[in-house]
Amino acid sequence: MGLGTQDNLDDAHAFVDDYGTDSFTMLWDESFETWIEIGIQSQPSAVLLAADGTPITGWIGPFPEDDVLQLAAESRAG
Repeated sequence: MGLGTQDNLDDAHAFVDDYGTDSFTMLWDESFETWIEIGIQSQPSAVLLAADGTPITGWIGPFPEDDVLQLAAESRAG
């Protein structure tokens, strides 16, 4: 899931087009409160959350898909 917080919804759509993030659900939060809550300070960024919402790790910039899949599998097993 992606979380858009750009200045306006048109900018959020442009971000999706620019970064190819159209393969997953994008949410919109013009208040930036969700970014503040999970510690995002720039974009693109990613945070991997456990099922209970606890952050596992995060990345600034592109994130390595193989690492994400491995961490997700470990989180489910753990």
